[in-house]
Amino acid sequence: MTMLFDPGALDSLSEDAISDILHDWAHFCSLTTSLLSHSQDGPHSHLEPTVASLCNRGLAFLLQDHFLLSLEEAFKRSAVKKFWQQFDSYFDASAIEKAKFHVQESWPEEILSKSLEQLCSEKRSQENCLLLLIETLKSYEQSSKGERDTDHPQLMSRYQLMVSSVLLTTLPWDFPDVLRIYFKKKLEELNSMMADGDNDELEINTDNFPNDADYSHMDTSMYECNGLVMQIGKVVSDLRSLGFTSMAEDAYSSAIFLLLKSKVNKLAGDDYRVPVLWSLKKWIRAVPLQFLHDLLGYLGDSIEGEKDSPSVKSPLASQPSSVPGIGIPSEALVRWQLRLEYFAYETLQDLRIGKLFEIIVDYPDSSPAIEDLKRCLEYTGQHSKLVDSFISSLKYRLLTAGASTNDILHQYVSTIKALRTIDPAGVFLEAVGEPIRDYLRGRKDTIKCIVTMLTDGTGGNSGSSGNAGDSLLEELNRDAENQDGAEFEEDGGTDEKQAWLNAERWEPDPVEADPLKGSRNRRKIDILELMVGIIGSKDQLVNEYRVMLAEKLLNKSDYDIDSEIRTLELLKIHFGESSMQKCEIMLNDLIDSKRTNANIKATLGKSVATGPEQGEIDVSLDILDATIISSNFWPPIQEEELNIPSSVDRLLSDYGKRFHEIKAPRKLMWKKNLGTVKLELQFEDRSMQFTVSPVHAAIIMQFQEKPSWNSKSLAAEIGMPADALNRRIAFWISKGVLTESAGTGPDDPIFTIVDSMSDFNKNGLASEGCQLMEEESERSVASVEEQLIKEMTVFEKFILGLLTNYGTATLDKIHNTLKMFCTSEPTYDKSLHQLQSFLSDLISEEKLEMRDGLYSLKK
Repeated sequence: MTMLFDPGALDSLSEDAISDILHDWAHFCSLTTSLLSHSQDGPHSHLEPTVASLCNRGLAFLLQDHFLLSLEEAFKRSAVKKFWQQFDSYFDASAIEKAKFHVQESWPEEILSKSLEQLCSEKRSQENCLLLLIETLKSYEQSSKGERDTDHPQLMSRYQLMVSSVLLTTLPWDFPDVLRIYFKKKLEELNSMMADGDNDELEINTDNFPNDADYSHMDTSMYECNGLVMQIGKVVSDLRSLGFTSMAEDAYSSAIFLLLKSKVNKLAGDDYRVPVLWSLKKWIRAVPLQFLHDLLGYLGDSIEGEKDSPSVKSPLASQPSSVPGIGIPSEALVRWQLRLEYFAYETLQDLRIGKLFEIIVDYPDSSPAIEDLKRCLEYTGQHSKLVDSFISSLKYRLLTAGASTNDILHQYVSTIKALRTIDPAGVFLEAVGEPIRDYLRGRKDTIKCIVTMLTDGTGGNSGSSGNAGDSLLEELNRDAENQDGAEFEEDGGTDEKQAWLNAERWEPDPVEADPLKGSRNRRKIDILELMVGIIGSKDQLVNEYRVMLAEKLLNKSDYDIDSEIRTLELLKIHFGESSMQKCEIMLNDLIDSKRTNANIKATLGKSVATGPEQGEIDVSLDILDATIISSNFWPPIQEEELNIPSSVDRLLSDYGKRFHEIKAPRKLMWKKNLGTVKLELQFEDRSMQFTVSPVHAAIIMQFQEKPSWNSKSLAAEIGMPADALNRRIAFWISKGVLTESAGTGPDDPIFTIVDSMSDFNKNGLASEGCQLMEEESERSVASVEEQLIKEMTVFEKFILGLLTNYGTATLDKIHNTLKMFCTSEPTYDKSLHQLQSFLSDLISEEKLEMRDGLYSLKK
């Protein structure tokens, strides 16, 4: 005993004692070598006295260390080296050659299983040798009455640690890849076996399954898969025994998550019309969770929870406490279920966020995908990822010069609707919508497109569930009524019990929420209010609508204004009756015009029929419908000089006289360039019908007198500039009615009527109606921009004087100065955006310049 801790004690030993010790040690080393060489004859019987002799001299720990060292050297030489050599062909291969290994059907299953079995066999053999030494030491301890010198469980632990250390220190870098490939192939095979059964039904008709649905039909294939699970379990068990527990778990975990990710991509894909979350959860329980249950059972781990202990339920979804085919899951299995479900939610969430732009384009057909995304975000809480990703997609795919304003607005409306489903409080809509609103404010046609989308029968409703032909305004009105009704149900008429229930359901705003805006302000998301917010004020929208309404009314060929009245009533709900008063008067003018027109036709028609000048009237009164407007309430009308045919002029004069008689002292002032004219042109071999402006009608009717005109003569006859005539007459040339040829000068071409298609066959539209689409420059009413420029021109001198005095000024300073000093007529009542637009026009005219946000006179 003292010799082990005091080497100086050897000095007290005789030479014979030292000789005996050396003899016994040499004999023990020989026995160890013989024992490890698997020779079973002799060593066992001679080992016990030799060990006893050495232990009596206090060398028990020394002989244990030597035995373990001998085991380590033998294990390295006979087992480990051979084990790694089995994989040398893969370890030494290039990346391309390794890819060829991956596609081999039996690789690495055969080589891995066989090599692990051989290595574990060698390990078990050495363990038997170690157990023999342990039994010998136990026998010595029982025969002796002395202190106990050995810790036998620790000796076996030291051996296990030695095995793991040897393997890990010689581990090639690519061995974990071999394990991952093995488990990946095995799990794909298992999934394929399961998919051959009822599992295919998981991909369809999943939106109506209740939470307590019967899953028993999903268990039919697992018994057939037991052999495959046992193969996998054998490999995992061998790896565990060799100290590769963590590596094995990482490998089959990686394979399970890879298989789950592949399943998510397969179920979700690019089809956004089918919900996939419920199918995914059913598949998780049917395949990976069932596999883990069987694997843990094979490995001897706890696979069932205590019968009397409450089972742990997943916070990710409502689920039954007992899993089909498994029963009450163990704690380990529940942890696996939590990991798998969370990974599934996160993977599906990332997939949907990556395709959110396309999903919103397809909304509301893509509503199932939006609902799935909403549930995923509720469980993962990664809303900021949605905001950042979607804003990035908007900047690169939508907010570009190539995208039309109308497309951007439609996408914005769809975004509002979709994000309202995900986040009813509107917190994330505030962040996502801000870049769109900022970009739209910089486009000149934004207001016009918003008004068109709100009032047009096809705007904003291409994919909605509303009635065909409804405007976005009608859709928003229905939506507002639904929200009001829901809010009334929530807030109005609740008793004390219901109030407590509402309080229990209350949730705080997300951390991303703007603290300056309370939850009550976010509860109702008004799409129309958001659209008005882009413009800046409702007055600008109303003015644009008034111009658009005037243009539409002046170009009507009848008095049908039912849709306009309906739109006006809806706008009055949102903007108030006072704001829409002028528009209401414009519609009343059409109603009064219809009644007045009918009275004049009834009286004037009788007098003309009996009058002495009946023969001089070439145009019947029946074809004339007049729109009589109250000019003070209409936007400024575009005026243009025009000489119309005498027969039409006499008809207008008679109509005006009769109106004066009925409505005295009011008189009509004809705007001869406004309105529409329906024409039928008859040629030798064809007949063509058109609906055109009075100017186009006046041009073509001049060719009744003679078939050919030069530009200047025709312009003088009609009473309009030659350049305007050349622009307007291009319409008739494009329709194949007229041809253009060189005249006496470069600015005086000759226009000739085409009597026969054999002479000119440019555009055959015989007997088909053609509608003229007016150019922007041929509007009947001055646009809002033109009105703004006209109104702001009054303040131009004031702005130039201000900059002369101050040198430079910011936009805010100019705006505030105008508001402060321009209080008398005309009063300055423009918005900051309107002023900025006017200053931009002055910059384009080189009257001003701007640097670093400061305006100054152009030098």
